[in-house]
Amino acid sequence: MKFAIVDIETTGGNALKDRITEIAVYIHDGNKIIDEFSTLINPECLIPPFISRLTGISNEMVENAPRFFEVAKQLVQITDGTVFVAHNASFDYGFIRQAFKSLGFNFSRDYLCTVNLSRNIIPGFKSYSLGNLCNSLNINIKNRHRASGDALATVKLFELLLQKNTEENNISNFIKNDFINLRFPPNFNRSIIDILPETHGVYYFHDEIGEIIYIGKSINIRKRILSHFSNKQSRKALELRNRITDITFEETGNELIALLLESHEIKKNQPLFNHSQKRTILNYCINISTNENGYLTFQIEKGKEKDNQLTTANSYDHALEIIDKLIIKFNLCQKLCGVYNIVNACFGYSVKLCHGACIGKEDFVEYNKRVKKAIESFEYKNPNFMIIDGGRSSSEKSIIQIEKGKYVGYGYFEPEFANSDPDTLKDFVKFKEDNRDVSRIIKKYLINSESKNVVIY
Repeated sequence: MKFAIVDIETTGGNALKDRITEIAVYIHDGNKIIDEFSTLINPECLIPPFISRLTGISNEMVENAPRFFEVAKQLVQITDGTVFVAHNASFDYGFIRQAFKSLGFNFSRDYLCTVNLSRNIIPGFKSYSLGNLCNSLNINIKNRHRASGDALATVKLFELLLQKNTEENNISNFIKNDFINLRFPPNFNRSIIDILPETHGVYYFHDEIGEIIYIGKSINIRKRILSHFSNKQSRKALELRNRITDITFEETGNELIALLLESHEIKKNQPLFNHSQKRTILNYCINISTNENGYLTFQIEKGKEKDNQLTTANSYDHALEIIDKLIIKFNLCQKLCGVYNIVNACFGYSVKLCHGACIGKEDFVEYNKRVKKAIESFEYKNPNFMIIDGGRSSSEKSIIQIEKGKYVGYGYFEPEFANSDPDTLKDFVKFKEDNRDVSRIIKKYLINSESKNVVIY
C-alpha cells in the first residue's frame, strides 16, 4: 500500500470560493518517502492580507507560479494508486477535489485523516491540531503553515502511527473513500469513476468479456451510475451490479438526445438487463373508433399496430395512465374512453366532470371536438421541423430532425450555423432509425418542454 501525504495552503477556508496557493505531496511506501512534488500555485485571485501574514505566501510569490490546471495531470499521476493522507483530510481532499471539479474532472482517492487516526491510536491529548500534536510528540515542524513543512511533519506523525499499527487499531480500518456506502464488484475497473462526467448522456455496463449488459441514460451520468452501486438494491439490481466490470459512456448535451440514443442503443444491442425497450412491438395500443351513436371512443387493446392507433404503451397500466391524463385535460368521458365497462353513466358524470356523453346527454358533435383535440395532442403540428437544443459544450448546438412526420436523426453543429437555412443544418444530422418509442419520446418532449427551439421548414 502506498500513501500520498498531502498538505495545501489556500486563500481561505471555503473550497467553493477560495483557491489553492501551494501544494506538497510526499509518496510513502510504508517505510520511507519514495517520491515527492511541491509547488506554489497561482490562485488567479488576490490572497487576503491575513492569509499572507499566516502563511508567508504573498501575491508577488505566486504571480509567476503555475495555475492549478497546469499541475493537475502531475497530481493525478503521482497520487494514482495511493491512499490520500492529510491532517484534517476533509479540508485538503475537499479543496483538491473541488479544484479538479472546476476543470470537469472527478478526482477520487481513498483517503485517511491523521487527526481521526491519532485520536484512536494515541488517545488522551488535549489538542490534535498539527502544531499542538507535533509539539506534544516532539516532532519538529520547519516552515509551519507552508505546504512542504506541514506535509513533512504529517509524514513524521504518520510514521509514528504506523509503528503503533496493530490488529486492534489497524490503519486500513480508518481508510475511507467517496463511496463509503457503495459496493463495487471485485473485478470492477474503479479508475473509470474518476472520469465520469456530471452531464447528460448514455452509459453502458460491460461484463468480464466486454459484452454490454445494461444501457441507461441520465441528466447526470456520474450520479446515476454510482446509484447502481448502493447497498439498497433489488435482487435483480444486485445481480446486474455483481456482473459489471467496466463502464463506457457517451455525452449527449441534453436529455432529449440522451433518451433517443438510449432507445436506439437498447434496440441495437439487446442488453441482457434491459427489458422495456427491447421490444420493437409494444404490448398495448390505444386505438380509436366510433360507436353506433357517433361518439369517438378509445380502446386499450393488446396486439399489433393498427391504422386507427392513437399511441402505444408498455403495459395495460401505462395505457390507463395515458387515458386518465386525456380525460382530465380534455374533459372526456371515462366510459367512452374505455376506463369502465358499464351500462349507465360514468363516475365522472356523477361528480360533474363528464358532460353526459356516456348517456347521450351531450351531443356527439360537441364531445368529438374535444376528443379530436386530444388526438391532435399526439400528432406533430408540422410534418417537417427541427429541434435545436444545447450541445455537449458551450461552443456547440444540437439538432434533431423530423421530416414528413418521421424521425430522421440528430447531430451537432457550431453556434455560428444557428441561423443557417434548414438545408445547411440537415448536413449535420446523422441518420437514426425511426420507431414508435422514438415518436413517443419526441412528442412527449414537445408537450412538456418549455425551452424548445423548433425550426419549421
